[in-house]
Amino acid sequence: MTQSTEQGTIWLTQDAHDKLSAELENLKGPVRQEVIERIAAARDEGDLKENGGYHAAREEQGRVEGRIRQLEDMLRRAEIGETPPDDGVVEPGMIVTYKFVGDADDEIETFLLGAREIEPEGLTVYSPQSPLGSAINGKKKGDTVAYEAPNGKTLEVVIVDATPYTG
Repeated sequence: MTQSTEQGTIWLTQDAHDKLSAELENLKGPVRQEVIERIAAARDEGDLKENGGYHAAREEQGRVEGRIRQLEDMLRRAEIGETPPDDGVVEPGMIVTYKFVGDADDEIETFLLGAREIEPEGLTVYSPQSPLGSAINGKKKGDTVAYEAPNGKTLEVVIVDATPYTG
């Protein structure tokens, strides 16, 4: 789920920015310190080749440092925005409901247009730079939009609804 630094600005609410900032501070402080202490304690046990605790702590350190870099990059590129207006226009910060044109089941799908790293529980997040996200950004409820899926197929969707995310 890592976004590269080549991508542009990510839209975040103030609340999401605050949560990510708090996570970053926790990782850089207590979590990082605890992992360092676990590595030191395991190192003191002797032979590192057969020391499962040492290797597990080093793997955890890699995950923590990776998440720190990811959060720092994301927060550096973040644009804090107000909750978008409830005007049916798709933009970052909106919960979008859509269905595929020609789908016999008329099954609808819902997602949040925003940063995948802030994925709220039970809600898929599509980046505004994703194929679907970029195709529907700026469109309105009721619009039909065609886009090229990652597999190369052209898909058509109808925007059923677009409402501001308030979580």
